[in-house]
Amino acid sequence: MMSSTTFARRFSLVGILLLSLELVSSFTPQSPSISISSRTSTRVFSEATVAPKGFGAVQEKPTKRQAEEDTRPVDVIKDELVNLIPSMTGQEDEFRRVEQLVNALEDKYTPSQTLGFLNLAMAGEWQLLFSTNLASPGNPAKFRLRELFQKIETSNLKGTITNQAVWDLADDQDFSFDATGTFSVVCPYTINQGARMVVEEECDHVLRLGEGSKVPKDVQGLVGRLHRAMPKELFDPQDHAMDTTYLDVDLRIVRMTGPRLEGVRGIFMRRGSLQIDPTATTNNSDDNNNSME
Repeated sequence: MMSSTTFARRFSLVGILLLSLELVSSFTPQSPSISISSRTSTRVFSEATVAPKGFGAVQEKPTKRQAEEDTRPVDVIKDELVNLIPSMTGQEDEFRRVEQLVNALEDKYTPSQTLGFLNLAMAGEWQLLFSTNLASPGNPAKFRLRELFQKIETSNLKGTITNQAVWDLADDQDFSFDATGTFSVVCPYTINQGARMVVEEECDHVLRLGEGSKVPKDVQGLVGRLHRAMPKELFDPQDHAMDTTYLDVDLRIVRMTGPRLEGVRGIFMRRGSLQIDPTATTNNSDDNNNSME
């Protein structure tokens, strides 16, 4: 059994891009942990992105729709979106279709009219399905994300957002994933206008090893891989807020606003409501990447 020694590290938060997520079986990490401390600041957002008072719809900058209004029922549109995302192959027409479906759901959305209903609907764990911060993937034979989710804990006008990645690292040349664990970004937030969640000044970054995991040889290198693999809005939440543009029992769509992340959208499913297992695709990719660094 490994000791629970904690190693402190500091690192700068810089821009990142999203690699393709490999979502497989669930994982429950335990001690030990490596705590990585960082302080972030929240800026005042411009008047152009201010939401109206109350808990009604979020006022956004007008956008030109590229397709006619979708007259289908919400459930039909939602099912197409949820089925499309796991099967995407990176084609431009697929991304355009996701945009159309998101726009259609947002147009039909009737937001919660009270804070209590909003908090009740948001609270819980949400698995990330899609982010508009996309980039080419890294080497899945050396490093992979097994899950990426967001936990929301509400308390009236305040709460806590925890962005957590479950990761595996092949530290040796045999490409065996002998180091595994979680990386969490824990941030307090406040709701100040409408349904807007504004991240507070300080976030805690914690790297925790799984039970029986080897200690990575290069902790800073592991943090760098996580930095490149996670969406910017989840790894580095400073200077942004989230507007909820669609929300139901198991689907949540958010729009980021702020000086760095204006317009970025994320699509989440309530954790456990959708099972995704791209293991076969991952294994094929492994065969093609075993010789890569």
